[in-house]
Amino acid sequence: MTELAEHQPLRALYIRVSTEAQAEEGYSIQAQTERLEAYCKAMGWTNYRFYTDGGYSGSNLDRPEMTKLIADARGRQIATVVVFKLDRLSRSQKDTLYLIEDVFLPNGVDFISLNESIDTSTPYGRAMIGILSAFAQLERENIYLRTRMGMVERVRQGYWMGGGGVPFGYDYDQSAGILVPNADAPKVRQMYDLYLKGWSAQRIADLLGLKYDKLVTQILTRKSNIGIITYKGEEYKGLHQPIVPEELFYLVQDRMRDRAVKNRTAAGGRHLLTGLVYCGACGARMRYIRWGKNGYKLRCYGRDPSKPHMKKGANCQAEAVWAEDLEEQVLRDLFQVSARLGEGGDPLPDPLAQLEGEMDKLESKLRRLYQLFAEGEDPVLVDEVRQVRRQLELLRKEHAAEEATRRRAARLEDLREQAAGIREAWPCLTPEERQAVIRDCVERIVVDGPKVEIYYTFLQQGDHL
Repeated sequence: MTELAEHQPLRALYIRVSTEAQAEEGYSIQAQTERLEAYCKAMGWTNYRFYTDGGYSGSNLDRPEMTKLIADARGRQIATVVVFKLDRLSRSQKDTLYLIEDVFLPNGVDFISLNESIDTSTPYGRAMIGILSAFAQLERENIYLRTRMGMVERVRQGYWMGGGGVPFGYDYDQSAGILVPNADAPKVRQMYDLYLKGWSAQRIADLLGLKYDKLVTQILTRKSNIGIITYKGEEYKGLHQPIVPEELFYLVQDRMRDRAVKNRTAAGGRHLLTGLVYCGACGARMRYIRWGKNGYKLRCYGRDPSKPHMKKGANCQAEAVWAEDLEEQVLRDLFQVSARLGEGGDPLPDPLAQLEGEMDKLESKLRRLYQLFAEGEDPVLVDEVRQVRRQLELLRKEHAAEEATRRRAARLEDLREQAAGIREAWPCLTPEERQAVIRDCVERIVVDGPKVEIYYTFLQQGDHL
């Protein structure tokens, strides 16, 4: 090596030839060597080294000389990397950009591709890298879009998204592409049953060995438990077996919403009727206040100067009532109602039964009309078919709107069943569970002097027991 070469920075000349391209004109090792050497002579470079990978694919960077080149670049032993053509460095745009942007440029190594006239030491060359990066980003976004579209189609057909995020109570069957209930599925069903019985999420978690009460809440609200897959905010009917019936699932959702509203003012079971008692004189809530050494009374917020935002009217004169007396009165009434509920009676009517019957009649009529029309075209039949179809469409819309009513009826029936057994279960309940049961069964209590009105959640307007 001449004295001039010793003072020149080292140039790395990278050559790659795949097995399939050995004989291709212009791609042989010899052809690349000659062109790279000619470029070095034209530039006056005499200090250069060849890194040659013969018989290696450009689809990845797992090549001996490429590995050495990366190490020398990171060790700042070379100043420039030169290739005959960009795809000699790599056929992967992602790997090409990785080498240039994450290996070469951060370590002060310029990159030159003779065929594409790319030279990162010049503004134009750096701009070309920016263009390549933009195309790479576009390709990544296209891949993401294709992947997401494929995933949407997958879940639309009822298959699970993949192995990650498998819900509690299920395993993922990779060969079938669906969820399969596992040994924890009975625990999931038990969670729903216990919650309807008044158990708190924390007590359920403690019983089943779960770390947090929030896990119980998450499990109770997962629609995968009723065979539905939720993906990107949309819901799809899954192919997997539900763990709980829809009716039970939606009963629990309604109960959770009710408890969330009522428990905002609950006192952790300490006071049985917290948040349920209202003043009959002004309509404001009544709250527990300490009275004497060990006693409590319920007093209207309208008489509390420290809570002006809770008042419903000015100068309410309603007297406070003893909390213990009111609690005993409410429990006596609830136990009496529960005894009458336990005697049975006619079940609540299905609010959709009449609609479904009318739809069946219209569909039968429509089939007969189609049959008559097939036997002989008649303008009168055409008009009648159109009329029946319009009626049927209206009934279908009404049927869809009444599905919430079906759930309401089922919820009322469930609350009735819970209330029917409340007397027997009461001695075994904790203070927190007693409060939860009362809040499930009682909508509100209105106190107007000696008169007490109790509104139950399981009784519709006009029901009498």
